[in-house]
Amino acid sequence: MAKIGVEQSLANVQQALVEKGYDVVALNQESDAQGCDFCVVTGLDSNVMGMQDTSIKGSVIDANGLSADEVCEQIQQKMQY
Repeated sequence: MAKIGVEQSLANVQQALVEKGYDVVALNQESDAQGCDFCVVTGLDSNVMGMQDTSIKGSVIDANGLSADEVCEQIQQKMQY
């Protein structure tokens, strides 16, 4: 099953992913994203400094405006590719 990093403020998304059987890791700092297949972020502080370095090779999902179920659907869709 995929390992998914989720920002702490997205507790509802964390709970939904755990219920679906995913390995969920809280993202407190950049190093927490290592080894994650996906990272779910709020998008509130999205690229403030204009930097384009990435810490993971997986997908980053911006949960801004999405329900927990919609985030789960996006992850399931991306896993099929």
